[in-house]
Amino acid sequence: MTRRRPVAAVSSPRPSGSPAADAVSGVWRTLVIGYGSPIRGDDAIGPLAADALAAAPLPPGWRVLSRHVLTAELAEDLAAVDRVIFLDASVRGRPGEVQVCTLEPDAHAISTMAHFLDPRELLAWCETLYRRVPQAWLVSAAGESFDYASYRLGPAAAAALPVMLAEVRRLAAAPSARTEPAAVP
Repeated sequence: MTRRRPVAAVSSPRPSGSPAADAVSGVWRTLVIGYGSPIRGDDAIGPLAADALAAAPLPPGWRVLSRHVLTAELAEDLAAVDRVIFLDASVRGRPGEVQVCTLEPDAHAISTMAHFLDPRELLAWCETLYRRVPQAWLVSAAGESFDYASYRLGPAAAAALPVMLAEVRRLAAAPSARTEPAAVP
């Protein structure tokens, strides 16, 4: 069965202009990015969680993206929001365990420039290029099987999906504190 997935969903029509310019107008406040390989079993939980969020009515100011990989081009999207929530699978933890951690920019995070293994480097790109960084979190679920299985989660990851979605809603409902980097002398 072929499953079509949305690339992006927004609560209102996309404004004209760049994401950074849209931030000034206050259109989007929260960006959710689910990422992972949809053909590698439990690694699909990030995109599937994003798809589940995008399929439901979104609160005003939300934008949801589903990606296979995080690329440098997303830095502009991050600059346009007050907060970003990354959704991904993890190899750490008990299968199905959901973890939430706060992220800070880290220019030394290891990447191949084609797949950011750690979204902290993407935050560092945002800080360097746009002089601002949104609040950021990673909501991850420990996977059990990363074998080839197109859009099929194992039982533990499938059970973690609603927990991840609840964490996203909890984080997005909290008051935001937009952060600006210190001035460079």
